[in-house]
Amino acid sequence: MDSQGSVEWQTRLLRAWHLGILRFVLTLDNADRLNVLAIANEIDRFGRCEDNTDFAFFRRTSSELCAAIFERTESSNAILRQYLARIDNVRLQHALMAALDTELHEPAPVKKRSKPTIDLWKGLPIRVNAEH
Repeated sequence: MDSQGSVEWQTRLLRAWHLGILRFVLTLDNADRLNVLAIANEIDRFGRCEDNTDFAFFRRTSSELCAAIFERTESSNAILRQYLARIDNVRLQHALMAALDTELHEPAPVKKRSKPTIDLWKGLPIRVNAEH
């Protein structure tokens, strides 16, 4: 396979992985989770070095993402936001944000405005009620 064809094939495989994650988010079905892990395994197979070390980035990331999708804790939301930030396709990123019901950036805490102490009479001369 030539270099151009290889890059195109890897791009399609990566897109399939993202879409597999999207499908898993929507269904939470174990078959869809296994599909994500199978695609991740295929991607990792092409990432192996010549010294035959085991490249496992996508398998590890897929496992973390699937667990985070199930848990939905503060730490899992951070994992999901980190994943969303890595996606370079804006439409896919927005679809995943909608499906996950999360924002890319952590929402800013709502600050309560303190009510200023208003003294309506401040600065006015004291009025003495003298009886006539």
